[in-house]
Amino acid sequence: MSNEVARSLSFLPARRRAFSVVFAIELWERSGYYGMQAVLTLFMVEHLHMCDSDVNDMQGALGWLIYALPVLGGVIGDRLLGIRPTLVCGAIGLTIGYFTLALSLTMPIVFLPSLALIALANGLFKPNAGALVRQIYAGDGAALDAAFTLYYMSVNVGSTFSMLLMPWLQQRFGPMIAFMVCGFGLLIGVIYYKFRSYWLDNFFSEYRLKESVGFESPENGKRLWGGLGLGFLVTWGAATTALRHIALMHFVVVLAIIGLLLLWYVIYRRAAVYERAGLLLSYILSLQTMAYLVFYQQQQSSLTLFALRAVSGAYKLGRWTLFSMSAGQFQALNPIWIMVLSPLLAWLYQREARTGREIMFPLKILGGYVCVGLACLLLWQASSRASGLISPWVMVASYGAMSLGELLTMGLGLAIIARYAPMRVSALLMGSMYFLWSVGMYGGGMVANLAAMPVNEIHEAHQAFFYAPLFRNLFLSAGALCIVVLVFLPLIKRLDVQHRASVR
Repeated sequence: MSNEVARSLSFLPARRRAFSVVFAIELWERSGYYGMQAVLTLFMVEHLHMCDSDVNDMQGALGWLIYALPVLGGVIGDRLLGIRPTLVCGAIGLTIGYFTLALSLTMPIVFLPSLALIALANGLFKPNAGALVRQIYAGDGAALDAAFTLYYMSVNVGSTFSMLLMPWLQQRFGPMIAFMVCGFGLLIGVIYYKFRSYWLDNFFSEYRLKESVGFESPENGKRLWGGLGLGFLVTWGAATTALRHIALMHFVVVLAIIGLLLLWYVIYRRAAVYERAGLLLSYILSLQTMAYLVFYQQQQSSLTLFALRAVSGAYKLGRWTLFSMSAGQFQALNPIWIMVLSPLLAWLYQREARTGREIMFPLKILGGYVCVGLACLLLWQASSRASGLISPWVMVASYGAMSLGELLTMGLGLAIIARYAPMRVSALLMGSMYFLWSVGMYGGGMVANLAAMPVNEIHEAHQAFFYAPLFRNLFLSAGALCIVVLVFLPLIKRLDVQHRASVR
């Protein structure tokens, strides 16, 4: 037995213990976040009495912050504080955010600062949790793949559980209890991390050195923490202001898009000739996957309101009622379908690799938008033909098609960067991918306004029909995206050949 294999085997129990710490806090963090999301739209409509357009704008703006701020969190974790302290700061910030959000029913003034704090703390937590897993299994590719499979399973398990529980708590005991349970759950995760974090020490000796940078003297440490604290407060205030003034958020998003395009241009101009084919592939395919986020955002905005007003919660088989779901609980269908479909796709990809007949990324993306189009077509037909409440089985089928589309588009995003981007800029381009996703989430909120229901103007019997134009336009948009993917297919094939030749 080689020394490397023996060392790897001796590390197995330690790795499992270390991974269990990350798994636990990630499970509780995702439970809190997705539980909050399952309740948030209904809370804004039913308790804060916000109109549909304001709710959609808020969800779009919050989605932009949620996906854009992890770029800053990654920089802070990698270059300044270190991964572990940044993750803990994020978890504590999220916990406080959920607790203060629970107070917003009686103290509306804390609503927007709470959402901004949750977005900012999520930005600190999200990139560094994944970095912990990578560090624990560094140098062991097979174990790393298995660990990330379990890691993402924790995301889906946590989100499914909380998306079913929190809307029930909201209905039974009120939104304050639901938000507080989100906070208490993550508090349990933080406490567990505190008492078990020493299990991570064997894997972070070099990171402990990095985390001590700036702490050589008490004065340097105070300056670093003071600077970061000031930056946090400024960013928190800016995020709160942007959520309060959506017109300002429009301006910020446009500036961000311009900045991203300039960044891409600079990277391309400075790249070696043999790297440019891969870069162009990264850019084109990233934009194609970004468009899915417009559809994904509907789950948190228009689809939740559609379920509230136009969908029956009773699942029936013939004359028998099997079970019931509330409007917020329908969001749990997405992670349930992801857990069902992911192993099937993983098996298919492995089979492709064994036979040497791998399906190209653009064809997978094309299949993804076909699935999204089918989901929107089903919703369009159901809403336009409805004479009363729509069957919840329609939601099950449409969420299934939409979730398969997610795995074939957004789910491939980071794999595209890993395959085609030059190694020296891969981290930067992965950050830009999250930025693109944030733009898609923001655009999704604007699209949801196509079905913003006028207050007290739509009779209950016609509420399903009111959403038909939105689903029709989404169906047509998915069809247009399929055409765009097909138009770019010859160029992508040519660039792929050039890229493969350059890396040989």
